[in-house]
Amino acid sequence: MWMIYTIGFIVSLGLALGLTPFVKKFAVKVGAVDVPNARKVHTRIMPRLGGLAIFLSFVITFFLVLPFLPESFSVREVNFVKAFLVGGTMTILLGAFDDRFDLPAKFKFLVQIATACVVVFGFDIRLEFANIPFHTYASVESWIAIPFTILWIVGVTNAINLIDGLDGLAAGVSAIAIGTITVMAFLMGNVVVALLCLLLLGSIIGFLYFNFHPAKIFMGDSGALFLGFSLALLSLLGFKQVAIVSFLTPLILIGVPLSDTLFAIVRRWMQKKPIFSPDKGHLHHCLRELGFSHRQTVLIIYGIAAFFGVLAVIQSSAAMYNANWVTFVVICVMVFFLQIGAEVIGLIGKTKRPLLDFFARLRMKAGAEESSK
Repeated sequence: MWMIYTIGFIVSLGLALGLTPFVKKFAVKVGAVDVPNARKVHTRIMPRLGGLAIFLSFVITFFLVLPFLPESFSVREVNFVKAFLVGGTMTILLGAFDDRFDLPAKFKFLVQIATACVVVFGFDIRLEFANIPFHTYASVESWIAIPFTILWIVGVTNAINLIDGLDGLAAGVSAIAIGTITVMAFLMGNVVVALLCLLLLGSIIGFLYFNFHPAKIFMGDSGALFLGFSLALLSLLGFKQVAIVSFLTPLILIGVPLSDTLFAIVRRWMQKKPIFSPDKGHLHHCLRELGFSHRQTVLIIYGIAAFFGVLAVIQSSAAMYNANWVTFVVICVMVFFLQIGAEVIGLIGKTKRPLLDFFARLRMKAGAEESSK
């Protein structure tokens, strides 16, 4: 298997390097291009549809290594792979058409729900067991598991779109999250998820060669939706032999887009703006306003994503051994740094800094007491 892992990763990376220039030409030919506007950072028309290169590299490599895989996989693992391929194909087609024709949001949402239903009902993939912090593993009833799984797939499928604002940002953050899942899959002995992750990781890294600043092609909705869908399935079902999920681990894995979304909702609510109204207050916008360059901003967010990845590995490993105190520490550390970071960067607002103000008052009080002695 180690030979298959290594060769699969190299082949998928090489295919992405070879296919992306052809996809770029195809995108320009069919008119799948991104036109600049007031909210976008780029200033010239850019080809999108880059997700097609990632998808093709992944799928071609998978079928190349398929004959060399052992035949000892369980029925559930086979169903997982089928669900991943069918759902991924439906998602990439939706994204590709959206890259070309700018489909209505309601239509995209309905197709995403349909895709999630195919995964859940067609291949019987759903949350079965949950390891809730400070609780043992418990089975989940169907009336909870089915809607939760559908909601999770649709939600995470759209999450990557929220941070797709700078060259290489969404693809890099996705690669870090998938790399984290790869580590956990190896730790838990899940060879199917590890293989899928490595093939996908190679495809993303190969594409990043053309997508990192200055980008030659965008991955578009085809890439953002496909990578979001991939993260949804791999993070939800990739642990404990596909059946058991640690309640917090998937949330930590998508910590960057998830926290950016939550802070955007709070920010718009406090500013009395519609929750879904677009603005330039997202993480990458705020970092650019602080004076960081395009490349520096992307690398900083990569670092944040890697931080979440480390927390996810720690939390998931602790859950395997029922070390619930570690989960508690991880939650506290994550919430603390999220709040401090949001206040420093200005994600909520330029004047809303309760924790920083609290620490400033403590310093002033300590200074006053010191001077009075």
